[in-house]
Amino acid sequence: MTGPASVGARFPNVLRSRAETIALAPSDAPVVWTVRVQAAEAYDAVRVTCTPDQTVDAVKRAGMAVLLPDMQDTTAYQVKVRGAEVHESATLAAAGVQDATTLFVTARRRRPLK
Repeated sequence: MTGPASVGARFPNVLRSRAETIALAPSDAPVVWTVRVQAAEAYDAVRVTCTPDQTVDAVKRAGMAVLLPDMQDTTAYQVKVRGAEVHESATLAAAGVQDATTLFVTARRRRPLK
């Protein structure tokens, strides 16, 4: 993980995100994006540096490991981009993700209120 100084100043990347950044992109990658993974259940977000050819699932798992560490079943959560669920086996680029996009992670089923 790297600090916020290495993250671009694009607004979505600094909006209510944790200070640390999860680094998934190799240091010699020609194109590196910084996306934001937000978890509804944690009301929190984290930045992830990645490449366009990484899968949505890989980014989701990295974000969930920090935001929802107690959740073991990642398949119980879906990823939405701009309000629409995306296929997690797709690459970020194929799913319509761009640099500074927010990937919204939320439970597939609503939980009853107590």
